[in-house]
Amino acid sequence: MKCPYCNHNDTDVIETRDSEDLRVTRRRRYCAKCEKRFTTYERIESVPLTVIKKDERRETFDREKLKRGILRASGKTKITAVDVDRIVDEVERELISGDSTEVKSKQIGQLVAKRLKKLDKIAYIRFASVFRRFLDIEDFEKEVKKLL
Repeated sequence: MKCPYCNHNDTDVIETRDSEDLRVTRRRRYCAKCEKRFTTYERIESVPLTVIKKDERRETFDREKLKRGILRASGKTKITAVDVDRIVDEVERELISGDSTEVKSKQIGQLVAKRLKKLDKIAYIRFASVFRRFLDIEDFEKEVKKLL
């Protein structure tokens, strides 16, 4: 690593720390020539995920859009913002670790629904009603009966 102060090519790593989610590595470095210290951050460059919508359109995965949908479904429930962030992180991590960079929106919905079902049944039903496109009260009733 080149020193940002004197451009010397030989710097030493003094300390290395990984972030909690292991996505970023922070390194404290030392330049033997100018004797200054500096910090570098390493991030794994990932290939962006593409979401295949029900109508076969494709769009880039947007974690903020996913978060908004979960927040909408979990409004006025016991689910906290921390829970929502954790769900989004878990789902994104599972999608990235998959075999393909293209993911069907149905798969994303199933991953979220599974997690919401464990946390709060009302949030799950709200999310499922949009995700599964309940057309009438009978669809809604069938899903509620499954929970009971």
